[in-house]
Amino acid sequence: MTEASTEHTMKHHRRPYANYAARTFLWEVSADGKVATITLNRPERKNPLTFDSYAELRDLFRSLCYATDIKVVVVTGAGGNFCSGGDVHEIIGPLTKMSMPELLDFTRMTGDLVKAMRACPQPIVAAVDGVCAGAGAMIALASDMRLGTPVAKTAFLFTRVGLAGADMGACTLLPRMIGQGRASELLYTGRSMNAEEGSQWGFFNSLHDSAQVLTAAQTLAAQLAAGPTFAHGMTKKLLHQEWNMGVDEAIEAEAEAQAICMQTRDFHRAYEAFVAKQKPVFEGD
Repeated sequence: MTEASTEHTMKHHRRPYANYAARTFLWEVSADGKVATITLNRPERKNPLTFDSYAELRDLFRSLCYATDIKVVVVTGAGGNFCSGGDVHEIIGPLTKMSMPELLDFTRMTGDLVKAMRACPQPIVAAVDGVCAGAGAMIALASDMRLGTPVAKTAFLFTRVGLAGADMGACTLLPRMIGQGRASELLYTGRSMNAEEGSQWGFFNSLHDSAQVLTAAQTLAAQLAAGPTFAHGMTKKLLHQEWNMGVDEAIEAEAEAQAICMQTRDFHRAYEAFVAKQKPVFEGD
């Protein structure tokens, strides 16, 4: 494929996502079109996931790299809870009747949701209230930042249903977030991590009242969206990739990343604003 045809293909796929028609959750976009809020919306069951919602979330996060408008994503739940994990009746029950190939298809799909969240260039901010369990805890963990409430209870409760604590990347992501010993305790016991523990251990970036946590998350998202969003995407990429790098390799990757960012218009805007003693207005290019 030639450079011209590659550029044409990218332009063909890039499009606004403000009018995305969500099927299994709520999708709302801020007035300026830059911040999207995903609300898991089955409050009567504490917002459990289904086969369809897993797949739609995976596909959406995977395709957001082509969005021309969305710069940051907020994920939350309706009715005072974040997400209770996989629906017992709509997921766990059917899983007990599946063959091994079918089970592997499912577990790979759930892992693909985490992969898609980590690979999409937009920062993801989770607003976590109430129950945050199982796959819901993994969605929060796969986000870039987490804002919680005093009543947030986060549980990686896979062992409680007879499964390994190793699910959707938990054994990689959680130790890096809160430390190996603490992660081991939560993954072996399946107990809930309370909000105070989550804050002290670094799982939550901050705690807010239940009535304010979504507003706080959207405010943070708006601040990120007003920044150099191309560079934010580069930061997210390297935060993820450098887990598997040595120090020398990481320093070289960051040197290359900064050289790329120095070619952006946002870098020049920042310099020109500094010279003019003004605040830079970033546009993400």
